[in-house]
Amino acid sequence: MAKKKVLFIINPISGGKNKDKIPALIENTLDKNQFDITITFTKAPGHARELAAQPGFDYYIAVGGDGTLNEVASQLINTEACMGILPMGSGNGLARHMGINMNIEKAILQINTAKIVKIDTCTVNGKPFINMAGVGFDAHIGKLFAESTGRGFKTYVVQTLTEFKNYQSQKYKINYGGKEIVSDAFLLSFANSSQYGNNAYIAPDADIKDGMLDICLMKPFKVMDVLSIGFRLFNKTIKQSKYLQTIQAKEFTVTREQEGVAHLDGEPMIFGKQLDIKVLSASLKLLVP
Repeated sequence: MAKKKVLFIINPISGGKNKDKIPALIENTLDKNQFDITITFTKAPGHARELAAQPGFDYYIAVGGDGTLNEVASQLINTEACMGILPMGSGNGLARHMGINMNIEKAILQINTAKIVKIDTCTVNGKPFINMAGVGFDAHIGKLFAESTGRGFKTYVVQTLTEFKNYQSQKYKINYGGKEIVSDAFLLSFANSSQYGNNAYIAPDADIKDGMLDICLMKPFKVMDVLSIGFRLFNKTIKQSKYLQTIQAKEFTVTREQEGVAHLDGEPMIFGKQLDIKVLSASLKLLVP
């Protein structure tokens, strides 16, 4: 049997974690009877996308966080190539959802025996996302996080607590399947998988293979409710909160009061007032345990 050609695309700054020893770990852990290994590091934002566009590999392994995964996956959607994940980001939402080990050596071992599944991907105004997208407070924090020199979960928590008291909710109009919802929202998340990362579950029942998105509308809430909402996010009971409304749809349109930031897999981008969101069913091959 011919060996599978594997390209490892390592983001050296994701998650604030040193990755100098990762190439040796890959070389020493991956089964060389199965795989022909190439390892490369990204040099700038967008470089992972360029590297994943290179032909000639069977597997493209994203070594980083959800933003790195987004770049790699964007080149593999609706192709025969397959993506893998070594989770080394700040949240690792997609990897956690798919059961990939957070220990890198164990995650590499999982590749040796992995199977291939097809998962859904999604777009916002034609731009792809894999795990999670959204507008509102989480997009605002995503922008600040991207602009910060710090990385990791601690930086995210500090920014969240600092910005919460000053953030102003916005009004959104959601159109889907002939229905319309108009509501003020603290945040609006488009969940392909169940969680943002770090086991914070905004859509505990989301299925990345069902051809649908969970649209999670978090209504404005009081400071006194922060702890209870945080507790529900981490114990998978957020759907029981009176502040959360969840809708499922294959495609929908969100209209907001003004243009501004939205995040795609944690990466902030500026969009206009109208966001058209669509699911691309079973459009990406993914290595999973």
